[in-house]
Amino acid sequence: MSENPAVSVVMPIYNAEKYLRQAMDSVLAQTLESLQVICVNDGSTDHSLDMLKEYAERDSRITIVDRPNGGYGRAMNIGIDAAIGDYIGILEPDDYLKPTMYEKLYTTALEDDLDFIRSDYYRLTTNANGEEKLQRERLCNKEDYYGSILNPQDNLDLFNIRMENWTGIYKRSWLNEHNIRFNESPGASFQDNSFWFQTYCWATRIAVYDEAFYCYRVDNSASSINQPNKVYTMLDEYKWIENWLRSQPQLAERFLGIFLYKKTHNCEFAFSRLAEEFQLPFLERYASEYRKCIAANELDESFFWPDELSRLKSIVADPTAYLDAYRQGSDPTSRLEEARQQGKLALFNYYRRSEGLGAACKHVLGYLSGNNARTN
Repeated sequence: MSENPAVSVVMPIYNAEKYLRQAMDSVLAQTLESLQVICVNDGSTDHSLDMLKEYAERDSRITIVDRPNGGYGRAMNIGIDAAIGDYIGILEPDDYLKPTMYEKLYTTALEDDLDFIRSDYYRLTTNANGEEKLQRERLCNKEDYYGSILNPQDNLDLFNIRMENWTGIYKRSWLNEHNIRFNESPGASFQDNSFWFQTYCWATRIAVYDEAFYCYRVDNSASSINQPNKVYTMLDEYKWIENWLRSQPQLAERFLGIFLYKKTHNCEFAFSRLAEEFQLPFLERYASEYRKCIAANELDESFFWPDELSRLKSIVADPTAYLDAYRQGSDPTSRLEEARQQGKLALFNYYRRSEGLGAACKHVLGYLSGNNARTN
């Protein structure tokens, strides 16, 4: 064990009093005691700061950074800059951790000298009686990725591992060497995308741990994006990533194709959550951005399954016609569920392309039944 803490845990906190105690109790109860817990209070107007001070009086591992509100990305970067641990973890204040998370991830990361390691996680919901339900989510579609040392430089398929940053820990010296930080856009929408993409562009040694630890609360995930200032947040995030990528020519040559592919997935998800009055403006900008890439011959169609490519080309050709067709076949009250169903279809198509129809059916049926079996 080095003189520094093994893991620095960054917690970006804004008006989180409802669930904050559960989050704090879970990180302080970690079996890995060598922790630094950095609580960045991002201008909370509730009792969050008072609760943090109460915990800090009892546990010297807690560092509080109190600052005016600047958004999720800014809070995360302040926390990373304040970290002194060998590795850095992320805990959002409405979630919580299983007790052995950081001990198991840190031990593996140290033994294998990993740039980062991630693990499976739980979707956390609460019913009307206040009872919690945990459903395990797999991070990888391919079982042989678990427990192996992987290199995204040699295997672009690793970008298809789910991006949930908070499921893992990251070597601090490596983050600093490559200046990997969050986009500091206002608010708290989708800044995890930029951090995720940078980590895969720079990493040469990563791993996925075959166990779930992080409990991710999804109770409020069905709400639509109804504020005008939120309409373009996903597109803005990917424009930031694109500008960053193009500023690194050696990375752009390797990763621009996979970037343009992954952008479609996340922008389609963002579109599925938009209120109707904002759908066409979103699609028009989305189409405009891809027209430029197609004209420059930058779109690598080999990454796309035929239905994905057809959908993108339909949007690029005529956003209004695409939206009309989308609305005719879409119940506005169930768009988030549609997005999840599209994810299941994408999983099936992924295996069908790489391993054949029989293997696709086997993998997806096993994945779905496994998720049902792992609910608590």
